[in-house]
Amino acid sequence: MIQSTGASSPVSPGRARCMMTSNMCGCREGRYGCTAVSTERCSVSTGLRSWMQPKQEGEFLIRHARVAPPAKKCAFVLTRDGRPVKVQRTIFSECFYTMAMDELWKATGDPRYQREAVEMMDQIIYWVRVNPTGLGQPQLSGAPKVDSMAVPMMLLNLVDQLGQDDNKMSRKYAELGEWCSQQILKHLQRDGQLVLENVSKDGTEIPGCLGRQQNPGHALEAGWFLLRYAIRQRNPELKTHIIEKFMVQPFHSGWDNENGGIFYFQDADKFCPTQLEWDMKLWWPHSEAMIAFLMGYSETKDPNLLNLFCQVAEYTFERFPDMKHGEWYGYLNREGKVALSFKGGPFKGCFHVPRCLYMCEELLKALLVAS
Repeated sequence: MIQSTGASSPVSPGRARCMMTSNMCGCREGRYGCTAVSTERCSVSTGLRSWMQPKQEGEFLIRHARVAPPAKKCAFVLTRDGRPVKVQRTIFSECFYTMAMDELWKATGDPRYQREAVEMMDQIIYWVRVNPTGLGQPQLSGAPKVDSMAVPMMLLNLVDQLGQDDNKMSRKYAELGEWCSQQILKHLQRDGQLVLENVSKDGTEIPGCLGRQQNPGHALEAGWFLLRYAIRQRNPELKTHIIEKFMVQPFHSGWDNENGGIFYFQDADKFCPTQLEWDMKLWWPHSEAMIAFLMGYSETKDPNLLNLFCQVAEYTFERFPDMKHGEWYGYLNREGKVALSFKGGPFKGCFHVPRCLYMCEELLKALLVAS
């Protein structure tokens, strides 16, 4: 998917793919590995096996993603031949590496991949819950002490990933799953009326634009992570709470009633968000919204959730896919027109779209069988 593009060889807007010279995104490669192997496992189980490329991608990650083994940090950007270019001071490249290794373990049965997944998972937990200094983030005296919803969201997704079809891993990370769910729930603020992206360490709203920041797509994605957790816990009250507070409410506040689509960022007090791209319509919030509402409908049979799924799907499939050249655009302007013509970049890769399509297809199949 990565293509080198020089100034002397312009790419037509309709065929634009990844404008990253010859570098590869390690975070995205991990996402690709997870998604591709998951799809491959499904293909094998249904007799539709077509390729084993994901294992080659996994071997590439093992050889090159870890910046300086035995250190656990993973590169965010690599050269095409695997040399590290950039390392982020977050947990996210490592999280997607863990996903890829776990899926490879489940697809191949090779214990090397499971060891890699568990070792990295335990390192991530240490960074998050014990000591973050290994991430390399400077401890600045003036920096606000906040909890971002992205961290427990990502960990809860990993708990779900590693625990699928593996009772031992489910037991190992059961306490972590409960901790993650409680950490996410504390982002529900103002008497349960909205989800804030950042809160204080004690779970209260923080002052300023950082505290007022909302990301509707993130709330919806957290919603279906939490819904899967509630399903596993057989907790109907939590299911109902999550669907209302992390799906329906964020969607109605984040939907652009004039032009359609989900805003990228919002301000809880209706001030102008500080993010320059706040009113753009991105591929991934719409992908996550479709998963959330279809999953919610499959659990409740509430027709309102099915209507919301159809509303998002209609907007999404009318605007994001390039019907002539294939793949999806990632970035639309407020009016829903293509703003950036490339199909891939440091943040848009082979993850949200195939995960959405695969999960929605599986949910729809189950609904059809049940009916």
